[in-house]
Amino acid sequence: MDTGIRSSAVTRRELDAARIRPHLRHAYQRCRTLNAQHGRTYFLATRLLPAAQRPSVHALYGFARWVDDIVDETGPRSVRERQEAVDELDGELSAGLRAGSSEHPILAALIDTTWRHEIDPALFTDFMASMRMDLTVRDYPTRAELDAYVHGSAAVIGLQLLPVFGTVSPAADAAPYAAALGEAFQLTNFLRDVAEDLDRGRVYLPLDELAAFGVDRERLAWCHRTGRPDRRVRRAFADQVARTRALYRGAEPGISLLAPRSRPCVRTAFTLYGEILDCIVESGYDVFRRRVAVSGTRRFGVAAAAVSAVAAVSLRTRL
Repeated sequence: MDTGIRSSAVTRRELDAARIRPHLRHAYQRCRTLNAQHGRTYFLATRLLPAAQRPSVHALYGFARWVDDIVDETGPRSVRERQEAVDELDGELSAGLRAGSSEHPILAALIDTTWRHEIDPALFTDFMASMRMDLTVRDYPTRAELDAYVHGSAAVIGLQLLPVFGTVSPAADAAPYAAALGEAFQLTNFLRDVAEDLDRGRVYLPLDELAAFGVDRERLAWCHRTGRPDRRVRRAFADQVARTRALYRGAEPGISLLAPRSRPCVRTAFTLYGEILDCIVESGYDVFRRRVAVSGTRRFGVAAAAVSAVAAVSLRTRL
């Protein structure tokens, strides 16, 4: 069967299962396309959710990806023009959340998801604040300053997803874990994408923690130019990996607080994103010449194991 036809059939099944109204189907389809194109690990993990949950996850991811693309744009628009675009979008979002609808397809899907799952609108305010920081902030002198950015760019994503995933205990109990896991994913991205971020003029690692190992922005730039990390940078990155792994360990107990149907998805993302750190270490912290990634074979192997585990639990339940 043609891949496009198969994908369309899957999308229809997801939209049918979620009971998405006809006038919103194109909106959700657009968000799903963004997820499939830009979030390989996230998209794969999302496929482990029940079909009815997937459109809402796609809507949340699609919106975040869309805004991120605006602030990261390398085209002819100036910083001021991109700032104006973000401000306009933020205004449309606020008005749409109040009205319960929007003419823009990505906002339409996001607003529908927000109303369906009673997601706190303040989470989007925090997200947009961090996106505005990307337009002007080029580095973060301390961990506290980076944490403020990461709260809006990543922790709130975990909190937005929590009502979609569902919990077996009060959502407030699971919220700190969901926020911590979002932060761990983001910090993993920062380590993996050091070279890409330098090309954009940004450093998303706390400068004071790097300085403890004799590393500054200029040394990172030198490693980027030469295509290899030196001893100081490797030691600094080893420290950042250790800090990020500690965040994963702290977030892991929250997976058991999620609704059982959502755990395979989150566990898969947890495993695969954590293994990006392993790949960084195995490369000798060489994140300058190529983008470190978990192999496709490994990604699908982890997903297949999650599917098998779900099937085994389902079979035992029926027996």
